[in-house]
Amino acid sequence: QVQLVESGGGLVQAGGSLRLSCAASGRTFNTYAMGWFRQAPGKEREFVTVISRNDGNTYYADSVKGRFTISRDNAKNTLYLQMNSLKPEDTAVYYCAASRNWGTPTARNEYDNWGQGTQVTVSS
Repeated sequence: QVQLVESGGGLVQAGGSLRLSCAASGRTFNTYAMGWFRQAPGKEREFVTVISRNDGNTYYADSVKGRFTISRDNAKNTLYLQMNSLKPEDTAVYYCAASRNWGTPTARNEYDNWGQGTQVTVSS
């Protein structure tokens, strides 16, 4: 249905900032809730944040609340993740994903399409 490509990852020092983007193909971007997940080596892929498809409601994992901001530009078919006050424990591959569910889905199996991921490394 939709193809997703992440960009913007890189190496940053603790306390720094990074902005990730997720470009979506097709004409149905506005029919998906869009989420960010991350996966560190040896760990499960975990939920980070999501923005709904209808009213723009957002939800954040406790670990990133107050530091990360999710947003979307439906006219540009693009999802963003602004990451501030980065910590070494934020180091992971970050994935954007699309869900057809209403509201703000948080489970991996609620998402239908996934990007290839972009590496974020935070040094201490």
